[in-house]
Amino acid sequence: MKTIKPLIILALLTLFSCNQEAVKSNNQTNLELTNPFTTKFLTESLRKDLPRLVLNDEIDQILRNKLKTDAVVKNIYQAIKLNADEVMQMPFLERIQIGKRLLSVSREMLRRINMLGMVYHVEKDPKILERIDKEVKAVCAFSDWNPSHYLDVGEMSMAVAFALDWTAGNLPNSTMELALDALIEKGIKPSYDTSKKSNIGWITNNNNWNQVCNGGMIAASIAIAEKDPELAARTIKRSLDGIPHALEEYGPDGVYPEGSTYWGYGTVFSVVTNAMLESSFGTDFGLGDYPAFKESALFRVLMNAPSGGYYNFADCGDARSSNGDITLAWFASKSGDEMYFERDRLLRSPSKIGRLRRLDGAGLVWLAQYEKIMESSLPTFWQGGGANPIAVFTGGSNDPYSYYFGGKGGSGTVNHGNMDAGSFIFELNGLRWVTDPGNQNYNDLEKEGFDLWNRSQGSQRWTLLNKSNFGHSTITVNDQLHVVDGKATIAESMDGDQPQLSFDLTPTFKDQLKSAKRTFTKDSNVSLIIDDNIEINESTKKITWQLITTYDVEITTDGVTISKPEYSSVLPVKKLYVENLSHPQIQMNVVSLDPPPIDLDRRIEGLKRIELNIPVSSVNDNKLAIKIRLRGQKNWRADY
Repeated sequence: MKTIKPLIILALLTLFSCNQEAVKSNNQTNLELTNPFTTKFLTESLRKDLPRLVLNDEIDQILRNKLKTDAVVKNIYQAIKLNADEVMQMPFLERIQIGKRLLSVSREMLRRINMLGMVYHVEKDPKILERIDKEVKAVCAFSDWNPSHYLDVGEMSMAVAFALDWTAGNLPNSTMELALDALIEKGIKPSYDTSKKSNIGWITNNNNWNQVCNGGMIAASIAIAEKDPELAARTIKRSLDGIPHALEEYGPDGVYPEGSTYWGYGTVFSVVTNAMLESSFGTDFGLGDYPAFKESALFRVLMNAPSGGYYNFADCGDARSSNGDITLAWFASKSGDEMYFERDRLLRSPSKIGRLRRLDGAGLVWLAQYEKIMESSLPTFWQGGGANPIAVFTGGSNDPYSYYFGGKGGSGTVNHGNMDAGSFIFELNGLRWVTDPGNQNYNDLEKEGFDLWNRSQGSQRWTLLNKSNFGHSTITVNDQLHVVDGKATIAESMDGDQPQLSFDLTPTFKDQLKSAKRTFTKDSNVSLIIDDNIEINESTKKITWQLITTYDVEITTDGVTISKPEYSSVLPVKKLYVENLSHPQIQMNVVSLDPPPIDLDRRIEGLKRIELNIPVSSVNDNKLAIKIRLRGQKNWRADY
C-alpha cells in the first residue's frame, strides 16, 4: 500500500472530528450534516489509491481474510462468481428504451459490473478484465443515458464508476478516457441542465430517486475527481446537501413510508453511498447516523411476515426473496446485531441463490465487515410514526401460532401511497387471512397511457382496486373514496400482553363524517379485535366495514368463517372466524373481486371483499360502534 501523506492524515483526522460533531447534532430536529466540500478539500482529502469505492486497501485485507475463514462470505462470493460466469456468456447491452425508461439497461449494467468487478478485484482474471472493458465501451457509446428519467443516469453512472475503480487503472487508457468523458458528459453534466431534457427534481426530493441519483453522482464524482476536481467537488457538495431530504422520510422511528421493497431500493443506494464515502474519505459525513436511518433496520425485519411474504402496504411487492437481504446486512455490520444478519438465507446453495441483485457485489464487503456482538429478539409490539405510521403485533420469536398483525394510517399523497388508511393484514397458523392486494407492474399501466402518478383526489390512480380504499381492509363512507390528503395518525397505544393501538381516521373522511377512530387489540395469542368508534354527521348515509381475503368464505349467523383447505384431503381445514360482535342483526356479505372491477386492475385469484354495511338509520345519538373479532384456532387440527 502506498504511504499516505501527512497532510491527508491530518485531513482525515479533521474529518473524523467533524463527523463526531455531525453525529452529536443528530438529536436536533433539523440536522445539518458536515459538508466541507471544496475543490481544495477534495484534492487534499480523497484517497489517492484505487480502489476507493466501497473497497480500499484496508478493507480489502478484511475481505480476503474472510474469504478464507467465513462461511457466509465464501458462499456469497461463489454465488457472485456464478453470476459473473453467466454474464460472460451474455450479449452486450444495447440502448433499448422501454416507454420512458432505459432503467432496465442501467440496472443490468450495474449488476454486471458488481459481479464481474468483484471477481476481477479478487482474482485479477484477464478474461474478466477484457469483458469489463467491452461492457464499459458498449454503454459509453450510447447517445445518452436518458436524463429525462434520471434514475437511469444515476444507476448507469454508478456502474461505470465502479468499473473504473474496481479495475484499479488496469483498463486500456482509451477505455478509461472514454468512461471518464461519459461520466462527465452523460452522467454529471445533465444534472445541471435546468431544461426539460433532464429531470433533476430528485436533487432535493424526499423519495428514493434522491438516494439513487445522488449516490450515482457521488460515485461518478469520485471517479472523475482527478480529471475535473472542481465539478467533482461541486457535485458531491450538492449531493451531501440533498440526501438528508430523503433521509428525513425514515423519521421519527424508522418507518419507510413507501413500504418494505422500496425501503430496499432507496436504502441500498444510501448504504452504498455511505460505504463509498467511508472508503474514499474515511467518513460518511454523518449520513449513516442520520436520525432513524439505522432504526429502519428493525422496521425492515418486522415487515417479514411468518407466512413468507412482506407486509406489503403502499406499492410494496408481495413476495419475499428466499435469499438473504444483503442490504440489511449493512446494518448488522454497523451494529453487530445478529437479528439483521440473515445467516441461513445467506448460506443457501449458490446455485439456488441464482441471480443476485445489482449491488450485491458491493454488499460482499460489508458481509465481510460483520462481527456478531449481540442478538436482539423480535418485539411483540412495535409502532412507528412519520408520513405512513404503522403498528405491528407479533407472537415473538418462538410463537407456535405464527401470529402477525400489521396496520397503518397515512394518506394517499405519500410517495407510492394508496388510499389504505386504517387497513391491516392478519396472519395466523402460517396463513395470511386478511390480505393487501399489493402492487402491479408500472410499465403495463403506463403503456396504456394510464395516469398512475397523479395523486390528486380525482386521479385515475384511484380507479385501481389496489390503490383505493375499496381494495383494502378499512372503512368506507357513502361508497366514496377516501380523502386523498387526509392523514390518519396514531392516536394512542398500549404495550403489554394485549397490545393496543388506535388510529385517528377522522382526516381520512373529512366532511363525510364527524370523527372516526379505529383501535386494534391483540385479544389473545390467536385473536384480534377491531373497534371502530364513529360519530356521524348530516352527510353520512352509510358506513361499510371491509375485510379483504383470498380464501373461501361462508356466511354464518354471527359473521363469516374463512377457510383454507389443505393440499391434502386427509388434513383438516384451517379456519378463521370473523365474529360480528356489535351488529349481529346485520348480515355480512361477500363481493367477488376476481375478476377485478376494471381490466387494468391486477387479477388476484380468489380475491374477495367481506362487507358489513350499516345504514345511518340504525345509528343512535349520531354515534356508531363497530366491533369485530378475528378468532383463529389454537389447534387447527381440532376446532376448540
